[in-house]
Amino acid sequence: MQRRDFLKLGLGGLTLPQVLALRAGANEGAHGFGRAKNCIVLFCWGGISHLDTFDLKPNAPSNIRGTFNEIPTTVPGIRVGEHLPGFARTMKHWAVVRSAHHNAPSHRSGAYWNLTGHQPQNLTGNWTATRADWPSIGSMIWDAKGAPANHLPGAVALPYTLYDGGVANGQDAGFLGMAKDPAVFRPPSEGLKFYEGKSPTSGRINLDLPEGVNRQRMNGRRGLINGFSQTKRTALAQETAPMSRTHEQAMDMLLNPSVHEAFDLEKEPRAVREKYGMHICGQSTLTARRLTEAGVPVATVYCAAGDLNGSKGSHFDTHANNFNRLKNDMLPPFDQAASALVEDLHARGRLDDTLVVMLTDFGRTPKINGAAGRDHFPGAYSVVFAGGGIQGGQVYGASNATGYEPAEQACGPPDLHATIFHAMGIDPSTTMIHDRDNRPLPICDGKPLPLF
Repeated sequence: MQRRDFLKLGLGGLTLPQVLALRAGANEGAHGFGRAKNCIVLFCWGGISHLDTFDLKPNAPSNIRGTFNEIPTTVPGIRVGEHLPGFARTMKHWAVVRSAHHNAPSHRSGAYWNLTGHQPQNLTGNWTATRADWPSIGSMIWDAKGAPANHLPGAVALPYTLYDGGVANGQDAGFLGMAKDPAVFRPPSEGLKFYEGKSPTSGRINLDLPEGVNRQRMNGRRGLINGFSQTKRTALAQETAPMSRTHEQAMDMLLNPSVHEAFDLEKEPRAVREKYGMHICGQSTLTARRLTEAGVPVATVYCAAGDLNGSKGSHFDTHANNFNRLKNDMLPPFDQAASALVEDLHARGRLDDTLVVMLTDFGRTPKINGAAGRDHFPGAYSVVFAGGGIQGGQVYGASNATGYEPAEQACGPPDLHATIFHAMGIDPSTTMIHDRDNRPLPICDGKPLPLF
């Protein structure tokens, strides 16, 4: 608090501790550090086109601006693409970043950079996902803040594992080990519209007890397993410990009624489910809201088919037929789910302590190709934030007149992650994470964006 503000408010009668407390509260409100207790990441797998969503260029030549029009939002001066009516309606909650960029043009390298906040070892191609990789954002927050106390995992992902010529890097806990891998769930599928094309391992962790097995019998099985583990302790290799913890966690989840409650979408009014959308994107996003409400710190929703399938299927890798694919398949469910999420969180009084962020691999080329598509383009892309202390109704940064590169306030994946950490009460400049050799490494080398 500035001295002039102190005098203007006439607070001269306060004690020194009261003044210091007031100042601390003002600083926290101004900077948003630690406001978020949970984080929901919406990841647009494939590389969503910034030029057709959050950063249209209506004055650019036709071979750049494309066929979509801008529409006004509820915030004067901020405009988005015509197929984002939900974002337009809820813009007072969103901060749009139009100046993100990096130099990794392949899906797996670009996704890795955005999912982990750290530069990939291979900028232009794929490499095998291993435990030497950096952990995902969910796993790092789990490591920094600890696990929930109610048998829920510290991080979850929905509804698919991402693939592109193999498992995409940066989705698991990397060098933190299997024990901190996000649990991958898929909401119940009855009556849902699915993406075309999906991950080879698009499974759902089934929380229903096996037929004929009640909770008492399941507890008995746990006792037998634990007894076996005790008697064979010396024979168990050290590397099996994380798997044992994973099995124990799965058992806890099976036996915990509160966990079942969090996953039971039938507990939601039908109108709420329909507002999110009766498709896999909407119901995964609703499940993420329920899980974070139950105590899971971080939930990541992959808003696209799990496997890119050579650019075929429902994802944002629109090398061909970009405008029809976005208009008909990809933007409607994403826009519906994201806007329903922030409205729902706001109505429930949870938006202040839940950070929502949309990330992606990269943007798309300004120039439209001969197949009416846009190709990979890491030179500029857009991301959006809401909640968790973020000041909505603002735009940070800008790309140039053709969306080719940042023109103002350039930022990159490390800065996006630093912003997430900052909102979650994790100091990105001092927090350390330990690799497989127990060497301390800075959790992030970016700086939080001034969105708070």
